Amino acid sequence: MSAVVNTHVHVPPNFSAFSTPADVVACAQAQQVRVLGVSNFYDQQVYSLIRDLTQGGDILALYGLEFITLVPDLADQGIRVNDPSNPGRMYLTGKGIDPFRAPSPQAKAVAIATRQGNDQRADQMVSQLARHLCDQGFDTGLRADSIAETVARRAEVPLAWVSLQERHIAQAFQQALASLDPVRRAEVLAAAYGRPSMVDINNPAALQAEIRSRLLKVGTPGFVPEVPLSFDEARRYVLDMGGIPCYPVLADGASPVCEFEQSPQQLAAELIRRGIHAVELIPGRNSAVVAQSYVESLHEAGMIVMAGTEHNTLDRAPLDPTFADGPLSASTRGVFLEGTAVVVAHVNRVVAGQAGFVDPTGDRTNVAVADLVAEGLSVINPTMPIAPTMA
Repeated sequence: MSAVVNTHVHVPPNFSAFSTPADVVACAQAQQVRVLGVSNFYDQQVYSLIRDLTQGGDILALYGLEFITLVPDLADQGIRVNDPSNPGRMYLTGKGIDPFRAPSPQAKAVAIATRQGNDQRADQMVSQLARHLCDQGFDTGLRADSIAETVARRAEVPLAWVSLQERHIAQAFQQALASLDPVRRAEVLAAAYGRPSMVDINNPAALQAEIRSRLLKVGTPGFVPEVPLSFDEARRYVLDMGGIPCYPVLADGASPVCEFEQSPQQLAAELIRRGIHAVELIPGRNSAVVAQSYVESLHEAGMIVMAGTEHNTLDRAPLDPTFADGPLSASTRGVFLEGTAVVVAHVNRVVAGQAGFVDPTGDRTNVAVADLVAEGLSVINPTMPIAPTMA
């Protein structure tokens, strides 16, 4: 049986399907996950706890992060990248970072600015939404600091590790609304939305999603614009932390497919031109036929390809990635395993002061990918036959 590898999971205090970091690790152990790639927004202090929970065990933790960036030339052309609602916005991840190394002054400044910008935005959103609901006759009494305290308590982490996301805010307001009887709750929601709710208001996950879409997104009462990093800043941060910049492919997770991703061959060429040599999919949002076409084309272009599950909703789906309409094919699973193995080898090599998959400028090194695959697989599963397909 192939090793279960997952390179993209959000862990508390990021919004997550899991209750605590220990819950994440326990579930990974129960599901025989060999490689667990944590990939949080805004603050990575929880990674020290993930390290402690996995040290000496069967789970190999990989550390990553996720940014929302802006690519001005694409924004100016109105080109949607991997955020269907915002042309020019690009989600960018980093794989195999060393969160425990001393950051450079530039990396430290980026981390502080990212955290502070998000905290200020969350504070404004909570204030605006609380005021809007108060205008409809329902005083929630919610503040950003009180929501953050609840998140920290629930995740069993220090308050300083919490940087609120939209999903946290939507959850807090949904839970406040739950104190009302169903008739009054429906009345408040109809007044807040300007039309009746279209979901089962007794279903927490459904109502949280609706609150987020109707009260926190563009053009709604709680919306506050994000201040994304530039693509170059985010890419530089990943490299400064010893990692590999990586592009999350949305593909048919959006309908229609975003213009930047219309052709997997053109996508590969454009990413390589911009200094990105790694991609990942969240296969659960893709059909098998579409996802496999992207995997094959990107792999053939010499990019490493990985897969994760995010787990950034309340859905506790399996940690072993699958397509939206069925299991991964053996060939696709093999490509994902190879990509993960490259990151494992990269981490080990960088720690040892050797050349990994990319150099500190983000260029590909002259180390053969097949050698990195073999090295990584020997760590992931020493008994696994090594027959890498990448040159």
